Amino acid sequence: MTEAGSRGDEAQASRLAGPSDEEWISACRRAVEVQKRVFSEHQGIEERTQYEGVGEGGDNTLVIDRLCEDAIFDELQSLHQAGHEFTAVSEERGTVNFGNGDSPLRVVIDPIDGSLNARRTIPLHSVSIAIAEGDSMADVTLGYVYEFGAGEEFIATLGGEASLDGNPIRAPEGDGLEVVALEATKPERVLKAAELLQDKAFRIRVPGSIAVALCYVAAGRYDGMITTRNSRSVDAAAGQLVARSAGAEVEFAGGGLEDAPLDLSARYDVAAARTPGDLRVLRVAQDAVHA
Repeated sequence: MTEAGSRGDEAQASRLAGPSDEEWISACRRAVEVQKRVFSEHQGIEERTQYEGVGEGGDNTLVIDRLCEDAIFDELQSLHQAGHEFTAVSEERGTVNFGNGDSPLRVVIDPIDGSLNARRTIPLHSVSIAIAEGDSMADVTLGYVYEFGAGEEFIATLGGEASLDGNPIRAPEGDGLEVVALEATKPERVLKAAELLQDKAFRIRVPGSIAVALCYVAAGRYDGMITTRNSRSVDAAAGQLVARSAGAEVEFAGGGLEDAPLDLSARYDVAAARTPGDLRVLRVAQDAVHA
């Protein structure tokens, strides 16, 4: 057993009673298989541009959003019927108690992170599911992100390794911002951030999924990422654990993990980089967007 694997086992042994990491991951994978069918049954832009109301997160709800969320909630209901209690925090349904609401376990869900990409059939969007034993980012114990375009699965557990399709990943050491991702952005925000990144970053990318951007920092594909408007807990809860477990630095609005609550009403900037020095550079650019 690796040292990281041993730490992961120790961390899980000291955690709250509830489904094991393996049970959570299996539930996520079953939901992903259903979501794949949703996308295959709604292939064109017109088919994917069907709305039904407004979700609890404040955005218009696509039919594919609801169907993908249903796949996850079916798995949560099965876990609850098996005797487990927890509270789900989801972009569309909001806060849903599975039990009497006393359990500190949280399941933080974005059924489609990158809904605009998914709607426009751009093959880069993900499902983001985080398990937490409390109400802040510091309490997240498992992060699961599946990116549907490349068909890649990112997983991290508290005290363990981050993995991509079952293989350990680490953010490479050494300063340098060759490729930086800007997320949740509009042209005017790109301009402000780009001015501060001039002569500091070589290239900018806009993937369209905060969860994926964080995972790409973990995998060394991006050297860093920032959001250019406030994000929600459901966007970042899983990806931030993947990034941190891979050795990357993560900040929420310049504060600590404890300062970033998991409830759906919370809003904060997210920044991540391979090194503290690069993170400071990115945070200056991020602050300039709001100046």
